[in-house]
Amino acid sequence: MDWQQYIVSIKQAKNSSELDALELQLFGRKQGLLTEELKKLGTMSPEERKIKGIELNALKKNLEDAIAARKQSLVHATFSSLKETDPLDPTLSLPPQPHGHLHLIPEFIRHVEDVFGRMGFDTARGNEIESEEYNFFKLNFEKDHAALDMQATFWIKDQPGNVLRTHTSPVQIHYMESHTPPMRMICPGKVYRRDSDATHSPMFHQFEGLMVGPDVSVANMKAIMSEAMRALIAPDIEFRFRTSYFPFVEPGLEVDMKFGDSEKWLEVVGCGMIHPNVLKNVKIDPKKFSGFAFGFGVERLLMIKHGIGDLRSFYEGNTRFLAQF
Repeated sequence: MDWQQYIVSIKQAKNSSELDALELQLFGRKQGLLTEELKKLGTMSPEERKIKGIELNALKKNLEDAIAARKQSLVHATFSSLKETDPLDPTLSLPPQPHGHLHLIPEFIRHVEDVFGRMGFDTARGNEIESEEYNFFKLNFEKDHAALDMQATFWIKDQPGNVLRTHTSPVQIHYMESHTPPMRMICPGKVYRRDSDATHSPMFHQFEGLMVGPDVSVANMKAIMSEAMRALIAPDIEFRFRTSYFPFVEPGLEVDMKFGDSEKWLEVVGCGMIHPNVLKNVKIDPKKFSGFAFGFGVERLLMIKHGIGDLRSFYEGNTRFLAQF
């Protein structure tokens, strides 16, 4: 057996695959050439085994050393060639790592709380399941008002008299019952109505608020509303006030804003002076105190701010849509 030729072949192996094949040929457990020679030692006499064993062990060491040396040289050659095959510039910046962020709606609500907080308004929250007493009647709704219809409101099965709140106004009632004037507060949160189209959703977000004190007027309300809308949307946003009807305010106003480039007006705010009946229902004397209340639709404000054409886009979970913001 020309063992020296195997050492030459090992030194000339072009790659690790070729070297692995030679190693298997020599040291394979079943049919390795050197393995077979070592097995023959068991058939020899003690004198022959001693002489042959020394010879084979020396050969084994030479072959193993040659394989180890060639492996190291192949690894070194591979890394040395990287400067041509895979150049690395350590001065380059790493690509930006993707990162998450708040959904538009909770992010905007935080902005709302900040804007009104700077104007002295507290933030309050309440239950999403409310009694019809707080959702409607303490807010001066009549018993036969259309909002109490099954086609307008989600009523709770097996809980007579309870509804998914149709606005966050019940939070205002609870707040006025537990506080004394003067007071300023906002109440953001989810609300539910049986509407669904491009500008309506069965579940959406509102933030409502009120200000109650001696001599609070429509002028105070318009000043607060104007300041808030410019801070939340844009300093040059175009909006208008027009008269409207809500059971819980008198007089009542709506605020419309220009939507996109279409010159279309979109209603975003209902507001007005708190009806004396509502003040009486929370044991505030309307002869001593007056106040205003308002309610914004969060999604509608965001539609105007970002030019979004369909309110339902906020809830589809489309990451390409959400990543824009």
